[in-house]
Amino acid sequence: MHPKPFSIRSRIKSFSYALAGLRRFVWQEHNARIHLAATIAVIIVALLLHVSRLESVALILVVGGVWATEMLNTCLEMIADIISPDEHPIIKFIKDLAAGAVLVAAVTAVIVGLIIFIPKII
Repeated sequence: MHPKPFSIRSRIKSFSYALAGLRRFVWQEHNARIHLAATIAVIIVALLLHVSRLESVALILVVGGVWATEMLNTCLEMIADIISPDEHPIIKFIKDLAAGAVLVAAVTAVIVGLIIFIPKII
């Protein structure tokens, strides 16, 4: 099978699918709305405290990491629920592990935020 030739129209279509997925994620998932509120709060605080470019990069990376892990966690949970609607110990472990990844990303983001924001507040 040969790959399809590059097409700007298909790239635009890909981005539209991705944006539709993000919209649906924020609209349907409670945790996404929590992350959205936290992201907005981080942006406001960063602007008020005049963080440096390097600090901004660190905040963008950890916030993006939280969003990416939460989206992947949601995908894994949905797939797992389709594969095994009944409780299954391995599926439970997979879902718990994916949730743990989100927790690690979120705790990391909080620590980075504290390292950046506390000295500026003090």
